[in-house]
Amino acid sequence: MVVAVLLLQGCTSLRGPDPADPLEPLNRKVTAFNDVADDLVLRPVAVVYGEYLPTVVKKGISNFFSNQSDVMSFFNSLAQLKLDAAMKNLARVGINTSIGIGGIIDWATEFKIDKQKEDFGQTMAYWGVSSGPYVVLPFFGPSTVRDSFGLWVDTKTDVNQQLTDVSSRNVLTVLRLTDKRERYLSLSDAVKQASLDPYSFTRDAYLQKRVNDIYDGNPPLVDDLEESDEPTKMVAPNQIPPPWKQKYK
Repeated sequence: MVVAVLLLQGCTSLRGPDPADPLEPLNRKVTAFNDVADDLVLRPVAVVYGEYLPTVVKKGISNFFSNQSDVMSFFNSLAQLKLDAAMKNLARVGINTSIGIGGIIDWATEFKIDKQKEDFGQTMAYWGVSSGPYVVLPFFGPSTVRDSFGLWVDTKTDVNQQLTDVSSRNVLTVLRLTDKRERYLSLSDAVKQASLDPYSFTRDAYLQKRVNDIYDGNPPLVDDLEESDEPTKMVAPNQIPPPWKQKYK
């Protein structure tokens, strides 16, 4: 799937109304497929999961998978030279895995050690890899060419994927997806109800969130890059210098 997306990046003849989304016709078709799959399978399962599982159990499951993601956040923080974030992630993993019973209880947050989420897509962006066109992946949803490759790496290096027992690995994967879908039920419903075009809203929100994630909540503005007569505003993802250049300029 990632290879197909990378090949699509070379299709320069496709142009959409948004420069960041030249594959919009194809993306809308994938979105429609995802919506059908969600309505038929993912959402009903998530609704049942949310209604019948006790809150404390759901919280424990979310904490368990969050603790696993902290492991890769540690390595990605190191790769981005964010030593403070790396130490916090390492501390979170150590505390939650030990006294938190494998991460079921999030003691690290109680101890005021905030989560520092980093993924491989952010690591590539840090070192200047362009985001490429916006793409919608089957089942996985909004992404970019860069983040699609990052997702593949994150999936392959995930703690659960290192299990040798295939059945256990599959159960944990399904449980993680169900837990994630349940947490976004209210948000996805709100987007569909409040947006005239949920596709455009989701695309713009995703791209802006990724820029915000890459720059740790402080993305450059136009005024930070050059003199401009226009009012200060956010810069498009592909117009922003990579974070390492911002850090060491």
